[in-house]
Amino acid sequence: MALDRIDGVALVGFALLAVASLALSLERIAVAAAFGGFVLSLSVWRLYGGRPWEALGWLAWVGAAVALVVDLDLLTFLVAFGGFGLMGAGLLIGSRLGLFPAIWDAAPNPDSNSETVDRDDG
Repeated sequence: MALDRIDGVALVGFALLAVASLALSLERIAVAAAFGGFVLSLSVWRLYGGRPWEALGWLAWVGAAVALVVDLDLLTFLVAFGGFGLMGAGLLIGSRLGLFPAIWDAAPNPDSNSETVDRDDG
């Protein structure tokens, strides 16, 4: 569960977002949009890097950022924000611990003939 370059970017990015939101007194919607855009880019980086479960974890945190902006009553907000946050954290940690199947590394079926191609010559 070692940290890599993208994890370092994420830590620095979250720290910069937190400092900027406090120092600049940004509106809640601006902070949520910046947070959502940042975690969406992290999700794309992870998907491109071959880590689909981590990509889904970061994408769940986009849902948490959206929950910050949408006007919800308190209980609905807590369920939405907490649910997306916990789901994202679970996917990130589960992926790092190897608890999920490696869906990117699918091996071909040894019983199939790799030279056979199904075509519709219709």
